[in-house]
Amino acid sequence: MEVEIALLVDEVQRSLTVDTRTTLLDALRNRLEVTAPKKGCDHGQCGACTVLLEGRRVNSCLVLAVTQEGADVTTAQGLGDGQELHPMQETFLEKDGLQCGYCTPGQVYSAVGMLQEAAAGQPSLVTAIGRGTGPGPGTVAMELTDEEIRERMSGNLCRCGAYVNIVAAIREAINHDASTGNEELREVAETLAAPRPDGQAGATS
Repeated sequence: MEVEIALLVDEVQRSLTVDTRTTLLDALRNRLEVTAPKKGCDHGQCGACTVLLEGRRVNSCLVLAVTQEGADVTTAQGLGDGQELHPMQETFLEKDGLQCGYCTPGQVYSAVGMLQEAAAGQPSLVTAIGRGTGPGPGTVAMELTDEEIRERMSGNLCRCGAYVNIVAAIREAINHDASTGNEELREVAETLAAPRPDGQAGATS
């Protein structure tokens, strides 16, 4: 059975007809020629297909396109501003967090999504007790230690083993937000660096 759907992809309204069994990943790559999300394992285990769906990180290979009528989908392809790279993309280049590069779009977009989640106070498996309060008023941002970053990025695999450089690239993107002028990262960094209710400083050590 085929169904016509509309998606907002990288801020462009797109319409397409899909078989009801088509994943969002296949719809993006094969029907709309948006190739930033990569097909890796096709089982939600590698994260190469990560996109932001309505602002949340998802493995697009696990989502049926037909269930996302009217949804806002953002890929690494729409992350930069024309020919200008997003700060997260720049720091991945600077810190050599690329290796073969196949997983890089998913890694980059997952990093952007996870910073937003941390700034919103969403805890991870390694978050210290009492730190995470979840999204909403009074939220306490996470302390982004390397352990936090690794845990939050654990859904994205790099078979070339660039993990050390990826963590360094993410930390560099946070620390250099002011000079890049990127509003999104600046807001995240300000939230993460804000004094905590317990009097401790910043979250980006």
